Amino acid sequence: MSGSHQQQDLALIKELQHILDPCTLELTPVDEVWPNLYIGNVAVAQNRKTLHKLGITHVLNAAHSKQGSIGEQSFYGNTCVYFGIPAEDSNSFELSQYFTAAADFIHKALKNKDGRVLVHCIMGVSRSATLVLAYLMLRQRFTLRDALRHVAQKRAIYPNQHFLSLLLKLDERLALKRRLCPLL
Repeated sequence: MSGSHQQQDLALIKELQHILDPCTLELTPVDEVWPNLYIGNVAVAQNRKTLHKLGITHVLNAAHSKQGSIGEQSFYGNTCVYFGIPAEDSNSFELSQYFTAAADFIHKALKNKDGRVLVHCIMGVSRSATLVLAYLMLRQRFTLRDALRHVAQKRAIYPNQHFLSLLLKLDERLALKRRLCPLL
């Protein structure tokens, strides 16, 4: 990547972070950020009573490889469908490789009449938020800025810089696709 392109990306990432900075929401264990779509922390994901109360039918764990967050289908039995993504909250993890699979999982779950999805990581701020933003972009035709604004009104989120740059690339790809084929 050329130096000027890198600087341009950094400026865009800073702009995206400014969308999130004024968020004054308290970080809560779980929030509904889209109809029947929740972002939460690991404690919520491991509390069967809370999941039942929320009516959660699907759990997407974005921190599947982390100690204390290793979920599996057997924990949920037949009450929830489980999907684990072994994401690291780091500046080198390529979370984008899971954007489509996560968006498809969420979309399929929400198409069920009673489908309710919890997307979580450890805190419910970076990895899980990034996957929900990707879902809104891929399946609900949101731009990245609109997705950020929408989710930040419902939950205190803060994807790391690297994840914002991956979402920026997705945003650019989707914008180009829509210009080339407006029906998409």
